[in-house]
Amino acid sequence: MRPNRSGGASRSLAAKLDAKVLSLVREFIAQQSSDDNPTVQLRVSEIQTYVCSDSALTRHKKSTLTASIERALDVIREEEEEDAELDSDLEGLDVANLMVPDETKSNIVNKRITGMWNTRQGTPTPAEESSPATPKPEQFMPVVEPVASAGAVSIPAPTAPPSPKRKRKEKSEKEEGRTKRVKDKENRDPPKNLLLKDIGGIDDAVKQLLEFVAFPLMHPEVYEFTGVPIPRGVLLHGPPGCGKTLLANALAGELGLPFLSVSAPSIVSGMSGESEKKVRELFDEAREKAPCLMFLDEIDAITPKRESAQREMERRIVAQMLTCMDDLRPENNDGKPVLIIGATNRPDSLDPALRRAGRFEKEICLTVPDEAAREKILRVMCKKLRLTGDFNFRDLAKKTPGFVGADLSALTAEAGRVAINRIFHALKSSPPPPLEITNGDADGDTAMDMDIVPTNTTTTLTTVEVNQPTSLIQNFLAAYPEKLTEEQLAPLTITNADFLLAVPNIQPSSKREGFATVPDVTWDAIGALQSIRQELQMSIVLPIQDPELFAQVGLNKPIGVLLWGPPGCGKTLLAKAVANESHANFISVKGPELLNKYVGESERAVRQVFSRARASKPCVIFFDELDALVPRRDDSLSESSARVVNTLLTELDGLEDRNGVYVVAATNRPDVIDPAMLRPGRLDKPLLVDLPTEDERFEILKTISRKSPLGQDVDLKSIANDQRADCFSGADLNALLREATTAALRREVFDQVGMPKIREGHSGSDNVRVFIGMQDFEMAFSRVRASVTRDQRKQYKLLATKFGVHSQK
Repeated sequence: MRPNRSGGASRSLAAKLDAKVLSLVREFIAQQSSDDNPTVQLRVSEIQTYVCSDSALTRHKKSTLTASIERALDVIREEEEEDAELDSDLEGLDVANLMVPDETKSNIVNKRITGMWNTRQGTPTPAEESSPATPKPEQFMPVVEPVASAGAVSIPAPTAPPSPKRKRKEKSEKEEGRTKRVKDKENRDPPKNLLLKDIGGIDDAVKQLLEFVAFPLMHPEVYEFTGVPIPRGVLLHGPPGCGKTLLANALAGELGLPFLSVSAPSIVSGMSGESEKKVRELFDEAREKAPCLMFLDEIDAITPKRESAQREMERRIVAQMLTCMDDLRPENNDGKPVLIIGATNRPDSLDPALRRAGRFEKEICLTVPDEAAREKILRVMCKKLRLTGDFNFRDLAKKTPGFVGADLSALTAEAGRVAINRIFHALKSSPPPPLEITNGDADGDTAMDMDIVPTNTTTTLTTVEVNQPTSLIQNFLAAYPEKLTEEQLAPLTITNADFLLAVPNIQPSSKREGFATVPDVTWDAIGALQSIRQELQMSIVLPIQDPELFAQVGLNKPIGVLLWGPPGCGKTLLAKAVANESHANFISVKGPELLNKYVGESERAVRQVFSRARASKPCVIFFDELDALVPRRDDSLSESSARVVNTLLTELDGLEDRNGVYVVAATNRPDVIDPAMLRPGRLDKPLLVDLPTEDERFEILKTISRKSPLGQDVDLKSIANDQRADCFSGADLNALLREATTAALRREVFDQVGMPKIREGHSGSDNVRVFIGMQDFEMAFSRVRASVTRDQRKQYKLLATKFGVHSQK
């Protein structure tokens, strides 16, 4: 009597031993059965021998294993009975048709479902009428007879479809074989139609790659003859979009050697040991195809620092990677070299063992392109574009600071879209002809009783022009349904104006990486401050624009500038104007934003700022509110703040090279800044941005009121000389003008009793002209106060004497 399926053998599988024995018995039966041998004669002793081959089961008693084997056979019998019960429901099917070859097994389930559907929807089949009883399971399913331990087990070959578990196993084996075939057929040919001449702006990186990669791959005999070891790996790093992947593919296309391009995250697998296996298989394939070039994109995903790895698998992958790279010696591969190019945005996150000599021994940094590099990139990208003859690449390069190669590629695409929209607007004067809709005879079956359309009538629809891009495109498509001719396409070109219109629509990748776009503040927007402007031009602007001139006289090291003075005097505005004038990359840092509550994070943020700046030379770093970042070090200062000060000091004047990195800082309290920041070599040029004089106030008022409608009675000179404006800063004068403008607008909009003069629903922009008069400035003087008191001004004069810097008056 068979055991109950809800208990007995099914419950015995809860034990680990029975589960292990069951899997081994299934493997043994699968190995012994075949299509040529319909009946398999097995002995329990043979099964026991196979089970005992597992070292984990040798310590169990023979009787225990025998009982477990018999329970496993019972479970297999139960599974076969369940399949037989499933097949008994398919009474309308021809049993002979179930005996299908292996290649058609995948369609059995679909045919069964179709048969069940037809059986339920239609009339009873002849088989149902003649044989109301269901067939016995023993007619179709294999039977496993329980025998003694020394007896034999007779297992007939299955005459019905295999069990679902067997199907899943066969499917997994087929998928595994298919995966192997795909891997064998994976294309390892170098990229076509991509050469080094197709990229621009990274000439230095191309030169280094040809030296460390191309020459060893093409002529390894030179290294072998001279005894010089062949380089094994090159690491490309830099901001996203600067061309690391494109450069590797272009080099592979130039060499014409097998190219194994792999995205590093695709190597990571969820199964233990599978990731290391993929790494070994990749390097084995590289040795087979040598000489070849291997490219690992985003390599930081599989080679993090082992001391900070969160899982043991990450450490194993790094160790496997190191071992495989060490085994790539040419003497281990018949003298055929294999070189590896790795690409990452975060080189500091890689395990240090990977960056030593003999592995990734050469590191090439692809920086944010400067103006000259951007011009070269634009010339290469625009080769296939139809441009007008007066296209100005240099002007466009000046207007795209902080753009990397990917941003410039997006810019060309956006300029093309702008040009197409311009073409649609140009064709706006060609409206499509009126559309005629002829109504046919109304059919009684289809026409609705409520809307009876008269037959044989013609309705003429005239399109109404809508001032929207979609309407223009619809008009264009209606007017030109066929393919445009060469004569129609001839005048279509992309102009320099299209690129200038597209620039504001592109956000540079460097801005998302911590860089700021160059501000649109020019010197013309700043009134007065002429002496400070000259100092900034000599300290920052001219060394960036003409570095050879300063190198002739030995001024190679950049100067740090500290702008200090009362609030609202234009320190931040000056820094923005410097960045705009120099056309350099610009990083704006608010002092408090670098501070972090976690230990070491603030110092890391400071190092990251300078690392980005060094990777994007020339670059201007602007620290606003510097006193919050580097206060004076004393006993009252916390340990974390002291570490931040030390980190910034070492970055300004440490072992790291700071050529091409210019630092401008601004503060209202120079007395609370650590004195070490102001020594020569760091922020050695403090400039006092003091409150403006009467003449400077007049210049500021003229500058900020250029677009304001001033009345004829307004005298800016008298306003600047007014005693009430004695301690006014530039920000106070701006607030004064804004308050006067508001007073003038209020006077024109409201009457004397406070009721609005303009009726609701009507615009007053056409019939009301607002002019700012002296009475409005008088009203503004009564509302605006100076942000700096006279006592505070005296304190700033004392600070100027202390720091040895006199007021710019």
